[in-house]
Amino acid sequence: MEEHAPLAERMRPRTLDDVVGQQHLVGPEGILRKALAGGMLPSMILWGPPGVGKTTLARLIAEQLKRPFHTLSAISSGVKDVREVIEKAGGGGLFGRSAVLFIDEIHRFSKAQQDSLLGAVEKGTITLIGATTENPSFEVIGALLSRCQVYVLESLGAEELIALLHRAMERDEALKQRRIDLRETDALLRASGGDARRLLNTFELCVKSVQGDAVITDALVHEVARTSARYDKQGEQHYDIVSAFIKSLRGSDPHAAVYWLARMVEGGEDPLFIARRMVILASEDIGNANPNALLMATTTMQAVQMIGWPEGRIILSQCAVYLACSAKSNASYVAIGKAQELVKRTGDLPVPLHLRNAPTRLMKDLGYGAEYHYSHEGKGNFIAQDFLPEAIAGTSLYQPGDNAKEREYAAMLQRLWGDRYTAKG
Repeated sequence: MEEHAPLAERMRPRTLDDVVGQQHLVGPEGILRKALAGGMLPSMILWGPPGVGKTTLARLIAEQLKRPFHTLSAISSGVKDVREVIEKAGGGGLFGRSAVLFIDEIHRFSKAQQDSLLGAVEKGTITLIGATTENPSFEVIGALLSRCQVYVLESLGAEELIALLHRAMERDEALKQRRIDLRETDALLRASGGDARRLLNTFELCVKSVQGDAVITDALVHEVARTSARYDKQGEQHYDIVSAFIKSLRGSDPHAAVYWLARMVEGGEDPLFIARRMVILASEDIGNANPNALLMATTTMQAVQMIGWPEGRIILSQCAVYLACSAKSNASYVAIGKAQELVKRTGDLPVPLHLRNAPTRLMKDLGYGAEYHYSHEGKGNFIAQDFLPEAIAGTSLYQPGDNAKEREYAAMLQRLWGDRYTAKG
């Protein structure tokens, strides 16, 4: 390995035993190690955050099985490049039929590009190893996903990252020539974000930034490499953080809600995206327990559009705190789900005659609208009558939540209908 290559490249593992972390895959009982021991190699998708060894693992797999190895980058390769590799693999020569095709950032391949892989993967002309930082359920077409095993690579923990630093100081020829005192590691670990590549390269920058003995401290790391929150608006972290935000609101924790909001704000998230998610939550998770929540969230979205940035963050924070502290009910959300399932199960049941519109004489003669009672003519603007198809009459779909507002609804429904629509079931 050339000395001018980055430290992370110089420290790239040469064998499976050199791999740090991912023991569930390559450890003594790891599923991939067992598969390799049996000479088996399925097509696979390696899914994990940056810098956890996806590319390295693909190379080591091919080397251990002595398979020809070819790489394509989804950023710069097209369907033509894929077909050329498949043609070589199927025709013997350099690649042979058992060639491994590694595609980095496979989530960036279009549907057409992914489609071009299907036949070769199905026939075994190539063994595909795709690497992605994105959830393959969303980014890889179903037909290709069904032909591959998905293996999840985990972020490296603090102990594993520190072990990497000590290994680099012990093994790397350039670092062995320096006297290095790894006095503090907190800033390095924060700067890495669990990314081994970033950790090693930041560490090397720190060592090179001083003459003579290199004392690595948090202050030095801050000086050499400014740490910033890692937030990919198009990536997995985007979905994870907004998920944490929504769950904090749902869980009535304003402290956590504002923290995750700040993570999105600092990461440059679209403020209207945040506002839209709060509008949805206001109905899905608060609903009629506090009808004002939907008004608040909708007004927040409009206000953010009018006010703009950065002041819009204040409005988002106010709304987030309000929603987190509000009474919660998902009764309406559950009701529409139950109703949709009922429709799927029972099909297109006929509308009862008395509820049908009767704009023509023929329709009236056929009984359309007959025996319908105008509710406002009854006492308290209510007349008991059937509003569901006969086959599902009396079905209970909406169950009021256990909160002050919906307890009022439950009492009203009990008074009007008795147990007909308020009994659980």
